Amino acid sequence: MISGHGGFVNAHAHFDRAYSVSIEDFTNTQGNINSQLQEKWKLVDRFKSQATEDIYFQHISSALRLQNEQGVRHCLSFIDCDPVAGERALIAAKRAKEFAAKELKMRFLIACQTLKGVVDKEARAWFEKSLEHVDIIGGLPGADAGKEEEHIRILLAASKETGKRVHIHVDQLNSAEEKETELLARKVIEFGLEGKVTAVHGISIAAHSKSYRQELYKLCRDAGLSFVACPTAWIDSRRNETLSPTHNSVTPIDEMIPAGLTVALGSDNICDIYKPYADGNMLTELRVLLESTHFYEMDELLKIATSNGLKVLGLT
Repeated sequence: MISGHGGFVNAHAHFDRAYSVSIEDFTNTQGNINSQLQEKWKLVDRFKSQATEDIYFQHISSALRLQNEQGVRHCLSFIDCDPVAGERALIAAKRAKEFAAKELKMRFLIACQTLKGVVDKEARAWFEKSLEHVDIIGGLPGADAGKEEEHIRILLAASKETGKRVHIHVDQLNSAEEKETELLARKVIEFGLEGKVTAVHGISIAAHSKSYRQELYKLCRDAGLSFVACPTAWIDSRRNETLSPTHNSVTPIDEMIPAGLTVALGSDNICDIYKPYADGNMLTELRVLLESTHFYEMDELLKIATSNGLKVLGLT
Protein backbone atom coordinates (compact mmCIF):
# COMPACT_ATOMS: atom_id res chain seq x y z
CA MET A 1 0.00 0.00 0.00
CA ILE A 2 2.80 2.44 0.93
CA SER A 3 4.83 1.63 -2.18
CA GLY A 4 1.83 2.51 -4.33
CA HIS A 5 1.99 6.04 -2.92
CA GLY A 6 5.66 6.65 -3.63
CA GLY A 7 7.13 4.88 -0.60
CA PHE A 8 7.74 5.95 2.97
CA VAL A 9 8.96 9.42 3.86
CA ASN A 10 11.23 9.53 6.89
CA ALA A 11 10.84 13.15 7.94
CA HIS A 12 13.25 13.11 10.86
CA ALA A 13 16.44 11.18 11.56
CA HIS A 14 20.05 11.48 12.75
CA PHE A 15 21.93 9.33 10.24
CA ASP A 16 25.36 10.77 11.05
CA ARG A 17 25.26 8.97 14.40
CA ALA A 18 23.52 5.81 13.19
CA TYR A 19 25.26 2.59 14.34
CA SER A 20 27.59 4.51 16.66
CA VAL A 21 26.57 2.76 19.89
CA SER A 22 29.42 0.69 21.33
CA ILE A 23 29.89 -2.10 23.85
CA GLU A 24 31.44 0.50 26.14
CA ASP A 25 28.19 2.49 26.09
CA PHE A 26 26.47 -0.54 27.63
CA THR A 27 29.16 -1.49 30.13
CA ASN A 28 30.96 1.63 31.30
CA THR A 29 30.43 2.99 34.79
CA GLN A 30 28.68 6.08 33.49
CA GLY A 31 26.03 3.94 31.79
CA ASN A 32 25.82 6.06 28.66
CA ILE A 33 22.68 4.43 27.28
CA ASN A 34 20.87 5.04 30.59
CA SER A 35 21.82 8.70 30.87
CA GLN A 36 19.27 11.51 30.72
CA LEU A 37 18.59 13.20 27.39
CA GLN A 38 20.56 16.37 28.11
CA GLU A 39 23.53 14.28 29.29
CA LYS A 40 23.49 12.36 26.02
CA TRP A 41 23.71 15.65 24.12
CA LYS A 42 27.22 15.89 25.59
CA LEU A 43 28.13 12.20 25.60
CA VAL A 44 27.92 12.03 21.80
CA ASP A 45 30.90 14.39 21.70
CA ARG A 46 33.18 11.36 22.12
CA PHE A 47 32.02 9.90 18.82
CA LYS A 48 31.84 13.27 17.09
CA SER A 49 35.38 14.26 18.05
CA GLN A 50 36.84 11.01 16.74
CA ALA A 51 34.78 10.59 13.55
CA THR A 52 36.52 11.51 10.32
CA GLU A 53 34.67 12.60 7.21
CA ASP A 54 34.94 9.07 5.83
CA ILE A 55 33.59 7.54 9.03
CA TYR A 56 30.65 9.91 8.95
CA PHE A 57 30.02 8.98 5.33
CA GLN A 58 30.04 5.29 6.21
CA HIS A 59 27.46 5.80 8.95
CA ILE A 60 25.18 7.97 6.82
CA SER A 61 25.39 5.83 3.68
CA SER A 62 24.79 2.65 5.70
CA ALA A 63 21.64 4.16 7.17
CA LEU A 64 20.49 5.26 3.73
CA ARG A 65 20.99 1.77 2.30
CA LEU A 66 18.86 0.22 5.03
CA GLN A 67 16.19 2.90 4.66
CA ASN A 68 16.10 2.17 0.95
CA GLU A 69 15.69 -1.56 1.59
CA GLN A 70 12.83 -0.78 3.99
CA GLY A 71 10.90 1.20 1.38
CA VAL A 72 11.91 4.79 2.19
CA ARG A 73 12.15 7.02 -0.88
CA HIS A 74 12.51 10.47 0.70
CA CYS A 75 14.22 11.31 3.99
CA LEU A 76 15.67 14.10 6.10
CA SER A 77 18.55 13.82 8.53
CA PHE A 78 19.73 16.40 11.00
CA ILE A 79 23.52 16.58 10.76
CA ASP A 80 25.81 17.87 13.52
CA CYS A 81 27.54 21.11 12.65
CA ASP A 82 29.20 22.60 15.70
CA PRO A 83 32.64 23.17 17.28
CA VAL A 84 33.06 19.44 17.97
CA ALA A 85 31.91 17.96 14.65
CA GLY A 86 33.29 20.84 12.62
CA GLU A 87 32.40 20.50 8.93
CA ARG A 88 33.21 16.79 8.73
CA ALA A 89 29.68 15.48 9.19
CA LEU A 90 28.18 18.07 6.88
CA ILE A 91 30.67 17.39 4.07
CA ALA A 92 30.05 13.65 4.47
CA ALA A 93 26.29 14.21 4.34
CA LYS A 94 26.62 16.12 1.09
CA ARG A 95 28.61 13.22 -0.35
CA ALA A 96 25.91 10.84 0.87
CA LYS A 97 23.27 13.01 -0.77
CA GLU A 98 24.89 12.39 -4.16
CA PHE A 99 25.27 8.70 -3.36
CA ALA A 100 21.59 8.42 -2.43
CA ALA A 101 20.47 10.10 -5.64
CA LYS A 102 22.73 8.14 -7.99
CA GLU A 103 22.92 4.71 -6.38
CA LEU A 104 19.67 4.40 -4.43
CA LYS A 105 17.36 6.73 -6.37
CA MET A 106 16.42 8.35 -3.05
CA ARG A 107 15.85 11.99 -2.18
CA PHE A 108 18.00 12.78 0.86
CA LEU A 109 17.69 16.20 2.50
CA ILE A 110 19.98 17.69 5.14
CA ALA A 111 19.19 19.87 8.18
CA CYS A 112 21.69 21.37 10.63
CA GLN A 113 21.67 19.96 14.15
CA THR A 114 22.47 22.63 16.76
CA LEU A 115 23.44 20.53 19.79
CA LYS A 116 25.64 23.34 21.08
CA GLY A 117 22.91 25.92 20.56
CA VAL A 118 23.04 29.04 18.43
CA VAL A 119 23.36 31.76 21.07
CA ASP A 120 27.00 31.11 22.00
CA LYS A 121 29.31 33.03 19.63
CA GLU A 122 31.32 30.02 18.44
CA ALA A 123 28.28 27.76 18.04
CA ARG A 124 26.47 30.57 16.20
CA ALA A 125 29.36 30.84 13.74
CA TRP A 126 29.13 27.13 12.91
CA PHE A 127 25.34 27.41 12.54
CA GLU A 128 25.66 30.32 10.13
CA LYS A 129 28.36 28.50 8.17
CA SER A 130 26.00 25.56 7.65
CA LEU A 131 23.15 27.59 6.20
CA GLU A 132 24.33 27.63 2.60
CA HIS A 133 24.78 23.84 2.63
CA VAL A 134 21.57 22.59 4.26
CA ASP A 135 18.13 22.11 2.74
CA ILE A 136 16.30 22.81 5.98
CA ILE A 137 17.27 24.88 9.01
CA GLY A 138 17.28 22.74 12.16
CA GLY A 139 17.04 23.82 15.77
CA LEU A 140 17.08 22.61 19.36
CA PRO A 141 15.98 25.38 21.77
CA GLY A 142 16.74 23.18 24.77
CA ALA A 143 20.42 23.40 23.90
CA ASP A 144 20.24 27.07 24.90
CA ALA A 145 18.45 26.45 28.19
CA GLY A 146 17.01 29.67 29.58
CA LYS A 147 17.42 31.35 26.20
CA GLU A 148 14.96 29.27 24.18
CA GLU A 149 13.17 32.32 22.78
CA GLU A 150 16.42 33.83 21.52
CA HIS A 151 17.35 30.48 19.96
CA ILE A 152 14.03 30.37 18.07
CA ARG A 153 14.36 33.99 16.97
CA ILE A 154 17.79 33.30 15.46
CA LEU A 155 16.44 30.31 13.54
CA LEU A 156 13.41 32.16 12.20
CA ALA A 157 15.50 35.17 11.24
CA ALA A 158 17.73 32.81 9.25
CA SER A 159 14.65 31.39 7.55
CA LYS A 160 13.50 34.87 6.57
CA GLU A 161 16.93 35.62 5.14
CA THR A 162 17.44 32.36 3.24
CA GLY A 163 13.86 31.37 2.39
CA LYS A 164 14.45 27.89 3.79
CA ARG A 165 12.02 25.86 5.88
CA VAL A 166 12.68 25.28 9.58
CA HIS A 167 12.37 22.10 11.68
CA ILE A 168 12.72 22.58 15.44
CA HIS A 169 12.87 20.02 18.28
CA VAL A 170 10.35 21.06 20.94
CA ASP A 171 8.70 19.74 24.11
CA GLN A 172 10.81 16.62 24.58
CA LEU A 173 10.56 16.10 28.35
CA ASN A 174 6.97 14.82 28.60
CA SER A 175 6.22 17.51 31.16
CA ALA A 176 3.47 20.11 31.53
CA GLU A 177 6.19 22.55 32.55
CA GLU A 178 7.25 22.71 28.91
CA LYS A 179 5.44 25.07 26.55
CA GLU A 180 7.94 25.25 23.70
CA THR A 181 5.34 24.42 21.05
CA GLU A 182 3.25 27.40 22.11
CA LEU A 183 6.32 29.64 22.12
CA LEU A 184 7.31 28.42 18.67
CA ALA A 185 3.83 28.93 17.21
CA ARG A 186 3.65 32.50 18.52
CA LYS A 187 7.09 33.33 17.10
CA VAL A 188 6.17 31.85 13.72
CA ILE A 189 3.21 34.22 13.53
CA GLU A 190 5.36 37.12 14.73
CA PHE A 191 7.90 36.47 11.95
CA GLY A 192 5.23 35.91 9.31
CA LEU A 193 6.46 32.38 8.56
CA GLU A 194 3.11 30.62 8.65
CA GLY A 195 3.30 27.25 6.90
CA LYS A 196 7.10 27.13 6.76
CA VAL A 197 7.94 25.71 10.20
CA THR A 198 7.69 22.17 11.57
CA ALA A 199 7.75 21.16 15.24
CA VAL A 200 9.56 17.87 15.84
CA HIS A 201 8.33 15.55 18.63
CA GLY A 202 5.97 17.69 20.79
CA ILE A 203 5.92 15.00 23.49
CA SER A 204 4.94 17.32 26.33
CA ILE A 205 1.73 18.44 24.65
CA ALA A 206 -0.20 15.43 25.95
CA ALA A 207 0.89 16.20 29.52
CA HIS A 208 -1.19 19.39 29.54
CA SER A 209 -4.87 19.75 30.35
CA LYS A 210 -7.43 19.19 27.60
CA SER A 211 -8.42 22.86 27.57
CA TYR A 212 -4.79 23.90 27.05
CA ARG A 213 -4.30 21.32 24.31
CA GLN A 214 -7.35 22.46 22.40
CA GLU A 215 -6.26 26.11 22.50
CA LEU A 216 -2.74 25.10 21.49
CA TYR A 217 -4.03 23.24 18.42
CA LYS A 218 -5.93 26.37 17.34
CA LEU A 219 -2.78 28.46 17.74
CA CYS A 220 -0.72 25.92 15.79
CA ARG A 221 -3.30 25.90 13.01
CA ASP A 222 -3.12 29.70 12.83
CA ALA A 223 0.67 29.43 12.59
CA GLY A 224 0.50 26.73 9.94
CA LEU A 225 2.74 24.73 12.25
CA SER A 226 3.19 21.11 11.17
CA PHE A 227 4.59 18.23 13.23
CA VAL A 228 6.80 15.16 12.98
CA ALA A 229 6.12 12.23 15.29
CA CYS A 230 8.89 9.71 16.10
CA PRO A 231 7.02 7.23 18.31
CA THR A 232 9.59 4.55 19.12
CA ALA A 233 12.12 7.21 20.09
CA TRP A 234 9.87 8.50 22.86
CA ILE A 235 7.75 5.57 24.01
CA ASP A 236 10.43 4.95 26.65
CA SER A 237 10.08 8.41 28.24
CA ARG A 238 11.05 8.17 31.91
CA ARG A 239 8.33 8.10 34.54
CA ASN A 240 8.16 10.95 37.01
CA GLU A 241 6.01 11.93 39.97
CA THR A 242 4.44 14.99 38.37
CA LEU A 243 0.64 14.79 38.27
CA SER A 244 -0.80 15.17 34.77
CA PRO A 245 -3.60 13.81 32.57
CA THR A 246 -3.24 10.10 31.85
CA HIS A 247 -1.32 9.89 28.60
CA ASN A 248 1.61 8.26 26.86
CA SER A 249 4.71 9.95 25.52
CA VAL A 250 3.80 9.85 21.84
CA THR A 251 2.83 12.92 19.79
CA PRO A 252 -1.00 13.05 20.19
CA ILE A 253 -1.99 12.61 16.55
CA ASP A 254 -5.44 11.39 17.57
CA GLU A 255 -6.19 15.00 18.54
CA MET A 256 -3.93 16.80 16.08
CA ILE A 257 -5.28 15.29 12.87
CA PRO A 258 -8.95 16.05 13.70
CA ALA A 259 -7.81 19.56 14.68
CA GLY A 260 -6.60 20.10 11.12
CA LEU A 261 -2.84 19.83 11.76
CA THR A 262 -0.37 18.15 9.43
CA VAL A 263 1.68 15.35 11.03
CA ALA A 264 4.50 13.41 9.38
CA LEU A 265 6.52 10.42 10.55
CA GLY A 266 10.19 10.05 11.46
CA SER A 267 12.55 7.44 12.87
CA ASP A 268 14.78 9.75 14.94
CA ASN A 269 17.86 7.88 16.22
CA ILE A 270 19.16 4.57 14.91
CA CYS A 271 21.47 2.34 16.97
CA ASP A 272 23.21 5.09 18.93
CA ILE A 273 23.33 5.95 22.63
CA TYR A 274 19.90 7.54 22.42
CA LYS A 275 18.19 4.45 20.95
CA PRO A 276 20.66 1.52 20.90
CA TYR A 277 18.18 -1.02 19.49
CA ALA A 278 16.17 1.16 17.08
CA ASP A 279 16.54 0.08 13.45
CA GLY A 280 14.77 2.94 11.69
CA ASN A 281 12.04 0.73 10.22
CA MET A 282 9.23 3.07 9.20
CA LEU A 283 6.62 0.32 9.22
CA THR A 284 7.43 -0.23 12.89
CA GLU A 285 7.18 3.52 13.51
CA LEU A 286 3.76 3.63 11.85
CA ARG A 287 2.54 0.61 13.81
CA VAL A 288 3.68 2.05 17.15
CA LEU A 289 2.13 5.40 16.28
CA LEU A 290 -1.30 4.04 15.45
CA GLU A 291 -1.42 1.59 18.35
CA SER A 292 -0.18 4.03 20.98
CA THR A 293 -2.67 6.72 19.97
CA HIS A 294 -5.60 4.42 19.08
CA PHE A 295 -5.74 6.15 15.72
CA TYR A 296 -6.99 3.82 13.00
CA GLU A 297 -8.04 6.14 10.16
CA MET A 298 -6.23 4.39 7.34
CA ASP A 299 -6.39 7.24 4.83
CA GLU A 300 -4.86 9.63 7.34
CA LEU A 301 -2.20 7.12 8.41
CA LEU A 302 -1.23 6.72 4.76
CA LYS A 303 -0.82 10.49 4.49
CA ILE A 304 1.27 10.57 7.68
CA ALA A 305 3.62 7.97 6.21
CA THR A 306 3.87 9.53 2.75
CA SER A 307 2.39 12.80 1.50
CA ASN A 308 2.50 14.64 4.83
CA GLY A 309 6.21 13.91 4.94
CA LEU A 310 6.65 15.47 1.52
CA LYS A 311 4.79 18.55 2.75
CA VAL A 312 6.97 19.13 5.82
CA LEU A 313 10.09 18.61 3.71
CA GLY A 314 8.86 21.23 1.26
CA LEU A 315 8.77 18.75 -1.64
CA THR A 316 5.15 19.42 -2.62
